[in-house]
Amino acid sequence: MGTGQSRPIGRPRGFDADEALERAMLVFWEHGYEGASLAGLTDAMGISTTSMYAAFGNKEELFRKALERYTEGPSAYLGRALDEPTALGVATAILAGAVRTTTRPARPHGCLGVQGALAAGDSGRGVRELLAAWRNNGCSRVRDRFQRAVDDGDLPPEADPGLLARYVTTLAFGIAVQAASGVGRDELQEMADAALRNWPIA
Repeated sequence: MGTGQSRPIGRPRGFDADEALERAMLVFWEHGYEGASLAGLTDAMGISTTSMYAAFGNKEELFRKALERYTEGPSAYLGRALDEPTALGVATAILAGAVRTTTRPARPHGCLGVQGALAAGDSGRGVRELLAAWRNNGCSRVRDRFQRAVDDGDLPPEADPGLLARYVTTLAFGIAVQAASGVGRDELQEMADAALRNWPIA
């Protein structure tokens, strides 16, 4: 009937969307939202701008998908930390996770959720608001966990879960900024250990 060669039915996408999103996440992580140009993104993803728009939407929608991937991947240590049996264990795991994630050798240093839109102008307002909500959501999850610790008697009754949650998450975000500035893993871990020495014990 012919040459024996079979052709795919329909038009294949021609690239691995999962791999392309991983690469986009790394570009945003390293350069921030505004610092990541469309040309830089599509070059790293190995696709054309047309393919990017077709598969992921515009740049802001791509960033939203990249942030979801970051939350489920590099930043997943937060969810695991919340399962620690004590509030101190939670705080220790969060800060250790922040140190580990923001200083990994083969990855960009810092945190996508912290530095992603620090310098974004008006065009990046939606991303700035997205990241503020992302950070606040993380803090709320930690606060709820610390409230449970108060209710269970793991934290003293006078402990303020909201203040403790803000303290721990602010430390974690500060670790990310310091890591992006070149501060090493050992020094950051020493700082995290020092910050928890006066943790309230029931």
